[in-house]
Amino acid sequence: MGARCSKFSLCWWQSHLKPSVLDPSDLENGGKADRNSLPSFTEFSLDQLKAATSGFSSDNIVSEHGEKAPNIVYKGKLDADRWIAVKRFNKLAWPDSRQFVEEARSVGNLRNERLANLIGCCCEGDERLLVAEFMPNETLAKHLFHWETQPMKWAMRLRVALYLAQALEYCSSKGRALYHDLNAYRVLFDQDGNPRLSCFGLMKNSRDGKSYSTNLAFTPPEYLRTGRVTPESVVYSFGTLLLDLLSGKHIPPSHALDLIRGKNFLMLMDSCLEGHFSNDDGTELVRLASRCLQYEARERPNAKSLVTALMSLQKETEVPSYILMSIAHDTASPAEPLSLTPFGEACLRMDLTAIHEILDKIGYKDDEGIANELSFQMWTNQMQETLNSKKHGDTAFRAKDFTTAIDCYTQFIDGGTMVSPTVYARRCLSYLMNDMPQEALGDAMQAQVVSPEWATAFYLQAAALFSLGMDTDAQETLKDGTNLEVKKSKN
Repeated sequence: MGARCSKFSLCWWQSHLKPSVLDPSDLENGGKADRNSLPSFTEFSLDQLKAATSGFSSDNIVSEHGEKAPNIVYKGKLDADRWIAVKRFNKLAWPDSRQFVEEARSVGNLRNERLANLIGCCCEGDERLLVAEFMPNETLAKHLFHWETQPMKWAMRLRVALYLAQALEYCSSKGRALYHDLNAYRVLFDQDGNPRLSCFGLMKNSRDGKSYSTNLAFTPPEYLRTGRVTPESVVYSFGTLLLDLLSGKHIPPSHALDLIRGKNFLMLMDSCLEGHFSNDDGTELVRLASRCLQYEARERPNAKSLVTALMSLQKETEVPSYILMSIAHDTASPAEPLSLTPFGEACLRMDLTAIHEILDKIGYKDDEGIANELSFQMWTNQMQETLNSKKHGDTAFRAKDFTTAIDCYTQFIDGGTMVSPTVYARRCLSYLMNDMPQEALGDAMQAQVVSPEWATAFYLQAAALFSLGMDTDAQETLKDGTNLEVKKSKN
């Protein structure tokens, strides 16, 4: 890899950082990619959709209730590289074929990068089908309630809330403010790990538009009174999604509001998030949720004010969603996801506490010849002060006093008579703990210079690069470190 992270190149990178992933400037008429790559709304034949879904094979069902769902969603493939989602309605859902096509065309005119866009429909005989972009990375319900490896990060939860609010604002601006049954299964993740709102909920599910969750505990109060969905009802449902994001569970709004009124909002918070968010941010999101859940519909905020409130809460805005979601991402080819060691995983997650535990545990065993050199130098009075600096630095490092560790390790390094990659590695992490990623990157590079085949140096460079928002370079460096580990294990 060499010294790819020199001061010159670092300055260049910082001045050319990619725009924020939250940049809303291209949302009004859909993202550029959406406008250019999506075809206009198409009426497909039933034979086309049968072929795409292998005859509506049960193996291709992706809707959460499988074959028991009243309206089943299938994964399909139109051609070599064009995946689609096909929703097949219950035969009684749309008796008026002309109304179905008109409604589908109206929704299909929307194009936005916050939506899983509707690209076509099919209406033959009794068949009523919708065709949308396929989202390959599961639903919010899967990532929030049924995660297997790690919970969704706080920064990603905030991003989901913002992107959904932006989707609702866009739909409102286009005259489609009504959304039926907004819930965690309606939020899908695209190939980049970005959350998108399913366009299917923008369609009425019957002639009179009466459709909502059958779980009355989550239903807007006015729907129980009138049986109709209003724009304010959609905001209420958005409030229940905010509760999902806060708690990692599906909590009835009445129970959540009791906790909020009793000033016990921390009991709402997902225990997996402990230590990863500030009380101010948590309080603000809880406050926003409670506003959305007001009993009187007129007291709830509109979509535009939700976007404004959520924009100011965003964290790690330069980090792509697939990184925050730990989703394998390779636009060039479907390569096998990188199999990382525990150290590599910790650096990918930016879990500084885990990195500290690993560095403390391995000690100086990877320093080539340092133990023999130190034992020899111990006999000279001239070296005693330098060695004491290292000793005090190690004590501070173990005690997690990272400011003192930086000072002591700096004295050792400035002594100039001995070079230790482990000291550079430990000072690197101490800099990261003190929010000094540029200095950390320099130390990780120095550790690599001293020990070119030491995977730890590469992993720590990746952690520093992630902190600086240089995610592509960080991923490449992680790969370099992993390859070194594999090579070492074979020798």
